[in-house]
Amino acid sequence: MRQVAIYGKGGIGKSTTTQNTLAALAERGNKIMLVGCDPKADSTRLLLGGKSQETVLNSVKEVGQENVTEEDVFKIGFGGVRCVESGGPEPGVGCAGRGIITSITTLEQLGSYEKDLDYVFYDVLGDVVCGGFAMPIREAYAKEIYIVCSGELMALYAANNICKGVLKYAKSGGVRIGGLICNSRNVDNEREMVEAFAKKLGTQMIQFIPRDNVVQRAEIKKKTVIEYDKDCVQADVYRELAKNIEQNDMFVIPNPMTMQELEDHMMEFGFLQEYERTTDGKGATAA
Repeated sequence: MRQVAIYGKGGIGKSTTTQNTLAALAERGNKIMLVGCDPKADSTRLLLGGKSQETVLNSVKEVGQENVTEEDVFKIGFGGVRCVESGGPEPGVGCAGRGIITSITTLEQLGSYEKDLDYVFYDVLGDVVCGGFAMPIREAYAKEIYIVCSGELMALYAANNICKGVLKYAKSGGVRIGGLICNSRNVDNEREMVEAFAKKLGTQMIQFIPRDNVVQRAEIKKKTVIEYDKDCVQADVYRELAKNIEQNDMFVIPNPMTMQELEDHMMEFGFLQEYERTTDGKGATAA
C-alpha cells in the first residue's frame, strides 16, 4: 500500500487535482482511500457528486471515539474511492490540525489501513507543514509527497516551504518528494520555469496540467472530469498524471532554496520573458 500526501498553496487547485487524479487511478483498477485534511471538509465533494460527508471529528464528538464505526465516517465515491473527511473546529476556535490527528487515530482504531488498499491519499490544507497538518509527514503516514504549484511566485514559495518541512522529517520518517504537479495559471514560460525550479530542488515536474474550462464545468456539475467527459483532452491529462504517479520511482530528499535563490530564479525567467517579448530571440529588437 502506497501512502501519498498532496500539499500546495491554498487556492492552487490541490483538491481538484487530487480528486481528478484519483478518478484516473481508480479507472486503472486501483483501490483507494482519500483522507481529506481540510477543516472545510470539501476534499471529496467531486468524487461524491456533491453529497455532504460527516466528518470524523463530528462523529467522535457525537458518539465517542470508541463507538465510531466505518459507516459513520466513510462514503464510497466515484470509482469505488473510500472517502473520509477529517473536519475541524469552527473558524477562529481551536486548532485545525486536531481534526487530522483525530481522523488518523480513528482510522487506525477501525483498522482502515489494514484493508485491501493500493493507495491512501491525504489532501492536506494549504502550505501548512506544522502541527497537525504536518502529521502525515512527521509520523510517516505519507511516504510520498507531491506538491501542486504553478509558475507564480507565491505558489513556488509555498512549494519551497513544504520542501523544508519534508527535509526536516526525511531521516526520521522516511518521507520523500515524488515531484511537482504544475497546475497551470497560464504564466509566461510556466512549464520551463517550474521544470527548472524542480531541478534545483533535486526533484522533477511529474505533470504539467494545462488550464482548461472543462475542469470548472465538471466542478459545477459536482463531478470529476473523467466522470463528466471521459473522452475530453483534459481527462487524458489526469490519466497521464495517474500513470506517472503509478510508475514513479524518483523519490528524493529535497534541497530547498533560500529566499534569495528563489527570487533570483523568478528574475531569471522574468528577464527571459521580457527578452523574448522585446527581441526576436537573437538579440535583435523586435519590429
